[in-house]
Amino acid sequence: MISTLKGRLMEKRDSCLLLEVGGIGYEVQVANTALNELKNIPEGQEIELVTFHYYASEPSKSVPVLIGFMNEIEKEFFEKFITVAGIGPKAAVRAINKPISEIARAIDSGDVVSLKSLPGIGEQRAREIIAKLQNKIGKFGLIQDGFKPDDIAPKEDIEKEAMQVLVQLQYKKQQAQDMIKSAIDRNPDISTSEELLNEVYRQRKQL
Repeated sequence: MISTLKGRLMEKRDSCLLLEVGGIGYEVQVANTALNELKNIPEGQEIELVTFHYYASEPSKSVPVLIGFMNEIEKEFFEKFITVAGIGPKAAVRAINKPISEIARAIDSGDVVSLKSLPGIGEQRAREIIAKLQNKIGKFGLIQDGFKPDDIAPKEDIEKEAMQVLVQLQYKKQQAQDMIKSAIDRNPDISTSEELLNEVYRQRKQL
């Protein structure tokens, strides 16, 4: 499976990019959010994408498809989004046309109207998204739009893992430490970094 691509940006199209890697041109599907992040990147410049690779079924054949993301956080949100029944990779790419943080907050708050405004998402599908993902995607609501994450050394315990994500989301270390401490003080039974980040998100939502 292809998990990353680093190469020369050859062309931007309506919903995909053409990327030259080692003399081979790859067509990579991208959500509108990624296109917006790349709008100031000139053609010919080298870029790196995190990718999701799958096979789309067509009559008598399977077609390999690459979907590109600016970072692992965006890909992780996409992978959670497609766990909703009836939303495949193609539909998810089309639907994610707003900042991921905005979509995550709409899911967490049960905002059916906002989710219905996403391309291809009707009221019933919006309710299914909320039922499947509400209270499970808090960390994505913490994304500060437009950030470019730095590489951070992996951490073992849940506080350090949560710190890693918050710093990737462009929070200052001291700010992240304070949010983590407050979340643990409020809910000392937290046992995973995912729970910790969801608690941080719930606290910030109340500010």
